[in-house]
Amino acid sequence: MTPGSNIPLSAARVAVDVAAPVRLDVSGLLLTADGKVRSDDDFIFYNQPSGPGVTYRSGGGTAPDAVTVDTAAVPPAIEKIVVTASPDAAGQSFQGIEPTATLRDADTGTVLATFTPPRLGTETALVVVEVYRRNGAWKARAVGQGYADGLAGIATDFGVSVEEPAAPAAPVAPAAPAAPPAPDRAPVFPPPPVNAPAMPAAPPAPPAAPPAPAPGAGKINLDKGRVSLTKNQTVSLVKGGRPVLSQVRMGLGWEPAYRGKDIDLDASVIAYGPQRDHVDSCYFGKLQILGGAVRHSGDNLTGEGSGDDETITVDLGRLPQEVSGLVFTVNSFSGQKFTEVAKAYCRLVDAASGEELARFDLTSAEPQTGVMMAKLIRQFTGEWEMTAMGDFVKSRTVRGMVKPAAAAL
Repeated sequence: MTPGSNIPLSAARVAVDVAAPVRLDVSGLLLTADGKVRSDDDFIFYNQPSGPGVTYRSGGGTAPDAVTVDTAAVPPAIEKIVVTASPDAAGQSFQGIEPTATLRDADTGTVLATFTPPRLGTETALVVVEVYRRNGAWKARAVGQGYADGLAGIATDFGVSVEEPAAPAAPVAPAAPAAPPAPDRAPVFPPPPVNAPAMPAAPPAPPAAPPAPAPGAGKINLDKGRVSLTKNQTVSLVKGGRPVLSQVRMGLGWEPAYRGKDIDLDASVIAYGPQRDHVDSCYFGKLQILGGAVRHSGDNLTGEGSGDDETITVDLGRLPQEVSGLVFTVNSFSGQKFTEVAKAYCRLVDAASGEELARFDLTSAEPQTGVMMAKLIRQFTGEWEMTAMGDFVKSRTVRGMVKPAAAAL
């Protein structure tokens, strides 16, 4: 199997063995439709080896650890079981010790599929595969999503409580009160906190000239139809003074830059609350979030062909009120840089009519593995605005984009 591929399960009971040249800690998490465990009881590992329909078996260091899923015994509320792995040695990465997952019929031992995540580096934990329910049938998907902060990072991402020693808080000077924003442009997000030490008051300075806007800055609307955005430019999803959309689709596309060489990029969207707090992320390994209000089309492994390579559909009317911002990102999990990519773009489409509303073509590239393409921000008035970004980040996964994207809101 390759990352993002899936197969139907021909057996009701399947076992996932995960082997590597070093000893691994393997675990399973039972997830509901929102991608979270119901409680810590849904985290199955060596200290808690059984749960409803899912069991863990240790290989004792001489054989692979395994997670067995009895699909007939999995509770109806559980839609997915993810199988994770991390090296037993603290802090060890998967560099040079790529694991292989073998999916078997648990009753006969017949091999159904194998998967080895490609080109791993600093990852110290992985979501290796997932067994999931789709339209009443069970399937398995190869994932290979890496984490740099070990099994604790995975557990926290899926809602398991992980106790960590509290670090002493650094002193922070109080932020100066900000002037109230104009009501028609009021952003949902507050300004970032001021973390620098307080300085002695200086004598009043003469008024300074207003700063020059960033290139492309400025807001427009959809009154004149389709909009081509430049970096930092904003379009309000309003026509004739009224919001015109309830469901939108963000299409993201790219082409290989040199001699048709395949390039595997991953489009994602990160949802935030009003304090820039991370709510959830939707990507090829988690195809829907927020009760289905955000849905991903699935992974494209080559970038070949015309049209959108991956799409993310957002039902704005169904988004929870605590979701105030969405940042759309693209990452190169395989490590290829955006200097190897041509014609990268994102475009916003009315999902009901198929009409293209706004488009942003990435006209420059940096030798990085991640880029923030665009953001959708909910205003206090209830309308949504899209801003073209085009900011590059050193990150091969959506997890590494969460902090820089929050800072960019």
